[in-house]
Amino acid sequence: MPARPDPTTHRDVPGPSALAADAPPVPVTPATPEAVVATAVTDPVSARDVEVLTEQLGRPPRGVVGVAARCVCGRPLVVRTAPRLDDGTPFPTTYYLTSPQAVAAVSAVEASGVMKELTARLAEDEELAAGHRRAHEAYLADREALGHVPEIEGISAGGMPHRVKCLHVLVAHALAAGPGVNPVGDEVLATIADRWRPDRCTC
Repeated sequence: MPARPDPTTHRDVPGPSALAADAPPVPVTPATPEAVVATAVTDPVSARDVEVLTEQLGRPPRGVVGVAARCVCGRPLVVRTAPRLDDGTPFPTTYYLTSPQAVAAVSAVEASGVMKELTARLAEDEELAAGHRRAHEAYLADREALGHVPEIEGISAGGMPHRVKCLHVLVAHALAAGPGVNPVGDEVLATIADRWRPDRCTC
């Protein structure tokens, strides 16, 4: 599995009865300003979730405060992480992609060099740039809801708001917050839909 940043360990997806296994991806619709600042809903972390996360990550998760997106089979896809770890370390990555299959699919996109292209598009596409800034603000609002950490104030993740640095972070945010909140994350999800998508179990 490709190397990932060490997390310390988020869009809820419908349950198995709501989506057929071969259902097409859900269309992305622009978010309203109210939706952009809303805190993403998270599930409590169960003992079984901790077992699965340990399996997915290859080590016990740290700082996890909720599961923000799940596979249709129920396993975690994205976790929500405390902004300060138990040892006092500030941790800006609120949403962390844990599914190995999703990570692999996103890593393949990263390997193509698309992040440089996306960063260049932010300078040319005003709508994409505005959406990226809104995603940054939404990310900060979601983290602030978990607690204020002065050391990382104003710093989100994934390169937001001015560049694209980590697609895993942006995809995790898109899965946690739902369609329309993180446009770059949504775009990557559409790109990898033939290989991985949240409404079809590949666990």
